[in-house]
Amino acid sequence: MQRRIAFVSLLTLALFGAAAAAVSAQDQFFLSPLTYSVSVYYNKLMGIIAGDWQGYGQLFTFLQDEWFATLFLAVIIIVPLVFLLHYLIVGAKHFDHDGEQILFFSKYARIVHFVAALSFSLLVITGLLVIFGAFFGGGIFIRSARYLHIISAVVFVVPGLLMFFLWVRDMLPQLHDIKWMFIVGGYLSKKKKPVPAGKFNAGQKMYFWFATVGGGVMAYTGYVIWGFGAGLDTVRIYAIIHNFLGMGIVAFYLTHVYMSVFAIAGSLESMKTGYKPKEEVDILHSRYNY
Repeated sequence: MQRRIAFVSLLTLALFGAAAAAVSAQDQFFLSPLTYSVSVYYNKLMGIIAGDWQGYGQLFTFLQDEWFATLFLAVIIIVPLVFLLHYLIVGAKHFDHDGEQILFFSKYARIVHFVAALSFSLLVITGLLVIFGAFFGGGIFIRSARYLHIISAVVFVVPGLLMFFLWVRDMLPQLHDIKWMFIVGGYLSKKKKPVPAGKFNAGQKMYFWFATVGGGVMAYTGYVIWGFGAGLDTVRIYAIIHNFLGMGIVAFYLTHVYMSVFAIAGSLESMKTGYKPKEEVDILHSRYNY
């Protein structure tokens, strides 16, 4: 109980002190990643972050040692289990793929989405490998995952921006999204009734904002964490933000994968060909004008 109280107190202190810490110049450090190999640099950086028990060092160390891996493990176990139950009880929705087809995604949109999906998937996978690095024994396997994580982050920036400007207008919240949320898009029922959604439903919109804006925050905090000039407390706070936001992104990523691969039979074909069955559009995107 005392440890929980201490944790809550430290977390509260972190939230209220974040702004002041970001502008503090007392704890500046400048480790150059060019001076060391990436693995040595990472170990030195983590040692600096966790080794100083002033400011936010204790909070970060406590979260890193006892909470981050546990919470990520809970996400990657609980979310798939929920969807497994959904698949077993409700099952996938099936639509007539032999009937009339509606052009839903242009070739440009499909290419941007493919590059974004590939790089984002690698980010999620390699990020989880780093989180559970100790479980896998570290070594060259985890070091390679770190390298690939950074490369994937750099690659994702371009399609992430293109995807944002391509779909931002369609992703803006609308009143019918509230109704979609209340009925969970009709996914809790086996019946195929029209649900209130335009080109993208409320769930897709939430994932879009997590992937683009959230991905931008992840990219920036990751940039700072790797030591490109920032106050020590700022790095600690950004590391905490990076991990907590990462949990939300992983949860939405798993949701998106389930919806795309299992919840709607043949859904992936629309991102290959650009076409959706008219029946699917009329049911799941009833407010979309085609």
